[in-house]
Amino acid sequence: MKKIRYGLMTLFMLLCLVTTATAGVSIGIGLPNVSIGINLPIFPDLVPVPGYPVYYAPRLDANYFFYDGMYWVYQDDNWYASSWYNGPWALVEPDFVPLYILRIPVRYYRQPPVYFRGWQPNAPPRWGQHWGHRWEQQHRGWNRWDRRAAPAPAPLPTYQRRYSGDRYPRVEQQPALRNQSYRYQPRERAVREHFRQEYAPAQRGRQEAAPVRGPRQNDQMQQPRAVQPQREQQAPRVQERNQGPRDRGESAEPDRGRGRGQGDEGRGRGRD
Repeated sequence: MKKIRYGLMTLFMLLCLVTTATAGVSIGIGLPNVSIGINLPIFPDLVPVPGYPVYYAPRLDANYFFYDGMYWVYQDDNWYASSWYNGPWALVEPDFVPLYILRIPVRYYRQPPVYFRGWQPNAPPRWGQHWGHRWEQQHRGWNRWDRRAAPAPAPLPTYQRRYSGDRYPRVEQQPALRNQSYRYQPRERAVREHFRQEYAPAQRGRQEAAPVRGPRQNDQMQQPRAVQPQREQQAPRVQERNQGPRDRGESAEPDRGRGRGQGDEGRGRGRD
């Protein structure tokens, strides 16, 4: 009985570990923290793949693409993605690589791996054969789509041309710069989730860095609202002081009479 109990406990712990690990990569794209040996001093020349919402880099010795607002590289049997042209890069799980990336014909891979040999250049790589039966079963029909209904390619983030060489931003600066200059909203769910996680630390940093008003600033901002009611309350008091003679039983008529007389005398002097 003890052995069975220990066995069940061990199995439960293993299941918890597997669940936790799966939840950690549920979006399929990690945070950008990988260097894959690509070192681009300037923004690369990107050319559209005819009939696909994808760009490729014909002058680079790399399988380098752009799709849905991100750069994609196939290297060492892995897919990597980045929101900036020179990384850092994030590892992408095979189950979460966008289908339009997988559909890119073999001929647009500038550094095709050895197992691409013999495959048709105008057809996509045989990912089902490469990644196995399980992947193929979960992605049935991945290479069949209405080519007339293909989405338009995302606009190129040409603002990144300004950041080359020593001006290339650090990883913690990249989300804010991209958010300021690139308004495209990705279509792919995995890409959207990746950007949400990537921008979360930057958004928290901006909230923490927001200026806090001191007591004097708060008083100054509230002063216009406080002064106006006080003036409205003081107005009746002024009128009461002006009406003081009437309260003491004195008449205001002589004052008005003297006012007119003074006016008449003044006008008379003027005529003389």
